[in-house]
Amino acid sequence: MKRRHLLQGAAAFAGASGFAAPSLAQPARTATLRFVPQANLTALDPIWTSAIVTQMHGYHVYDTLYAVDGQQRARPQMAAGHEVSADGRVWRIRLRDGLFFHDGEPVRAADCAASLARWARRDAFGQILAAQVDEWRAADDRTLEIRLKRPFPLLLDALAKPDANVPFIMPERLAKTDASTQVSEMVGSGPYRFLRDEFVSGSRVVYARNDRYQPRNEPSDWASGGKVAHFPRIEWHILPDPATAAAALQSGEIDWLEQPLADLVPTLQRNRNIEVGILNPTGLMSIMRLNHLQAPFNNLKVRQAVALAVDQADYMRSTLGDDRSIWQECRSLFPCGTPYGVENLSELNAPPRSLDRARAALQASGYNGEKVVIINPTDFPLIGPHGQVTADRLRRIGMNVELAETDWGTVVQRRVRTEPADRGGWSIFHTYGSSLAYLNPAVSSLVKGPGASGWFGWYDSPAMQERIQAWFDAPDAFWRDRHINMRDAQRITHR
Repeated sequence: MKRRHLLQGAAAFAGASGFAAPSLAQPARTATLRFVPQANLTALDPIWTSAIVTQMHGYHVYDTLYAVDGQQRARPQMAAGHEVSADGRVWRIRLRDGLFFHDGEPVRAADCAASLARWARRDAFGQILAAQVDEWRAADDRTLEIRLKRPFPLLLDALAKPDANVPFIMPERLAKTDASTQVSEMVGSGPYRFLRDEFVSGSRVVYARNDRYQPRNEPSDWASGGKVAHFPRIEWHILPDPATAAAALQSGEIDWLEQPLADLVPTLQRNRNIEVGILNPTGLMSIMRLNHLQAPFNNLKVRQAVALAVDQADYMRSTLGDDRSIWQECRSLFPCGTPYGVENLSELNAPPRSLDRARAALQASGYNGEKVVIINPTDFPLIGPHGQVTADRLRRIGMNVELAETDWGTVVQRRVRTEPADRGGWSIFHTYGSSLAYLNPAVSSLVKGPGASGWFGWYDSPAMQERIQAWFDAPDAFWRDRHINMRDAQRITHR
């Protein structure tokens, strides 16, 4: 399922690369930008969780060695540049001048080495890179050295990964924290400092401009280029009720609402003081994720029965209404309209969907009435209705369903648990992400099947892993696209 992302507000986000600076009545040098994010910020560590709201938080506080531009090309960010040995196995990355953490300490190569090692234990792309790394080391305080077992042509693409999990750089003392445990402090070198003493989960998140931050002396371009912090202070206001958030925008209590409810957009468009626009023209992908570790979805035939019950149009209408100009059906695991996206269902060998077919498939699957626990947020209007649609459809085909409705923060905390559902685990959750996060096997966590070491749901497919490894091993993009058919590989996931 794919939807275009509606972003509205007085203008765009100050300091975020690639976005214009807000145009407010008060001068930027004295203004506070008041922003309503898509969800409450409960998890602060952007390496520990892949939640989009936490990655957004990360871009305030942290910086990256490389970043992608509007053409998805890796550009130096904290790096001044790099050198590669003739055999392609040693990369030396030089840090640019003027990099300091918020605690006043200079950024060192040792901080970068520890940060990347921690990120690579958590991120799917990072794990594939780490399998080819002999050592992350500091050649000196300003030079990071990455020694490889064999050449890895996509190394810069990994270090410039723009979406969850972003390879943010933090002090070595914090980066030594186990990747499965959240760091205890928010200390980065990014354009804004996190003000913990003003942080109230469920109410407010506050950032102050990092006056020691030195933007690159070049125009911003998507996630790359000069990140100019236009505002001394940024406040996130947590307003989970869409009508309340829209009213606050219209009354001038807030400046930017990230995701207005589709039903409210026409009203906002009629207000001459509000600009409504689409920030991400590539759109978002909505996702239903099943837990492959625990019954009943450790049974392939049960998973196939559920797939037959999914009518994507029902899900899209539940959050975005009937306006098909802002959503489309897409069963491909790569975004439709992109090189690996598959829009012709015959290519996926996917059978027609219907509740009758799903009901018959479930009866033949060996399903024994095990409870299906759907963890679902009540404070996330673009996700919550999807859980309700799933609960209804699965009950109609004969499944024993518990809809466990909580706040989004609880969903984020609970989905990391691998225990059975009756011991605090889960069976299904819904989420979404930028289509850019799922463009190809390098960045997408959805298609990778490493099992217990993978993304939540822990999909296990040696066949898919073999195909993905061949894709990574290709000597260049031309050879990769000519010889590794990732469009056809999706038949593995659509059985």
